[in-house]
Amino acid sequence: MLRRVLALLLMVLTLGFIAFAVFLPRPADDTHADGVIVLTGGDGRIQRGLETLHKGWARQMLVSGVDQEVTGPEFAHLYKVSAGTMACCILLGYDSVDTRSNATESTQWIASHHFTTVRLVTSDWHMRRAAFELSQRVPGNVTIIEDAVPTRPSLRILFTEYCKWLARLGWHLWRKT
Repeated sequence: MLRRVLALLLMVLTLGFIAFAVFLPRPADDTHADGVIVLTGGDGRIQRGLETLHKGWARQMLVSGVDQEVTGPEFAHLYKVSAGTMACCILLGYDSVDTRSNATESTQWIASHHFTTVRLVTSDWHMRRAAFELSQRVPGNVTIIEDAVPTRPSLRILFTEYCKWLARLGWHLWRKT
């Protein structure tokens, strides 16, 4: 009996991983949001956030997880952002070091601006966990628009992220009981 239960559990986990890997989140459409949150750490993320600002899909942008040594002028130069746009519309967040602290930093930014809709920009393989972490912290009236940046992740990255995502879901469910 135990063998059958373990085999069933292994099959469910394997099928779950296949679905996780095959059906990665996609970029969002042109839906407007109050702000856009960009999580650092992957190619194309900041560019997607800037595109969101330039196209008017959001009016403010938080870049969460910026290295302490990166200054605003360096960021502006690297990404070709005008001083005016930096001053009015972009906040560099230095307080986070991982996905959970990204969510905490983002929640504080959302609350300080009284936003009710935000676009979350991160890599496709990272989106499920990032969106889950953020959704656990923001008030229920805040809508999160998942705006995934397409990537070509390795099997190792996918499997690691799948395990992290399952662990966070499990931790959340365990805490609720």
